[in-house]
Amino acid sequence: MKTELFLAETRGHADHGWLDTHHTFSFADYCNPARVQFGALRVVNDDIVAPDKGFGTHPHDNMEIVSIPLRGALRHRDSMGNGSVIRSGEVQVMSAGTGITHSEFNANSEEDVNFFQIWIFPNKRDVTPRYEQKKIECPQNHLVQIVSPDAGKAGVWMHQAAWFHMGHFDAQRGFDYALKRQGDGLFAMVVEGRFDVAGHTLGRRDAVGITDADTVSFKSLSSGGQILLIEVPMAGDFPK
Repeated sequence: MKTELFLAETRGHADHGWLDTHHTFSFADYCNPARVQFGALRVVNDDIVAPDKGFGTHPHDNMEIVSIPLRGALRHRDSMGNGSVIRSGEVQVMSAGTGITHSEFNANSEEDVNFFQIWIFPNKRDVTPRYEQKKIECPQNHLVQIVSPDAGKAGVWMHQAAWFHMGHFDAQRGFDYALKRQGDGLFAMVVEGRFDVAGHTLGRRDAVGITDADTVSFKSLSSGGQILLIEVPMAGDFPK
C-alpha cells in the first residue's frame, strides 16, 4: 500500500470576500505542479459562498462535475434548461460533454453555503450533456454510495468508472473499504472529526490518496465523524 497525504493546511486558499475557497489540487491562481490530480480526480474544491452571491454563467466541456452541499443550499441554472436548488443531503452530477454553460449561487439571502465541487475526467469525450440530482439517505455508521458509473444504482451516475461514498460515524466505529477494481486509487477526505486511515490520523478536511491496495481500513476517532471516499482509475485516457 502506498499513501500520499493532502493535509488541510497545505491546500491552496483564496478569499474573495463573497467566496472563501480551498483547493486540494491546482486550480485558478493556485498552481502546484506536485498537486495537479489523483488519477482521474482533477479538482476537489471546498467552497463557502456568501448569501445571495455565486458564480455567474460560465462554460465547461468534457468533465464530470459533482457538487455536494455540506451546509446550506445552492441554486443551479444551466443551458440545458435545468433550474434547481441543491441542499445539504443531496448530490448533483453534471456531464459537461460537448459543452454547457451554468451558474451557481447561494440560494439563501441570510446564511452562507458550503459545498464540495469535484471534477472527474470522463471515460468518454463529447457525450451529450446531462444533469442529475438526488437526495441521499445516510444512516449513522453506514457507508453510503452517492456516485457510481452505473445508472439506476444507488446515488447518481457519471461517465467514468468512479465510485463516491460518504458516511457519518460515531467514535470508535470503523469499516473496511474494498476497492472495486485492481489498479484503482482511493482518495479519502475527512469532512468532519478525526479518522484513522491506513495508519494515518487525519483531522477535518485532511485527505490521503491510497494506491496499491485491495482493502483499506477506517476508524472514526471522534463523535460526529464524517468521511468522503472517491475511488478512481489511476491510468486511462485523461491528461496527466
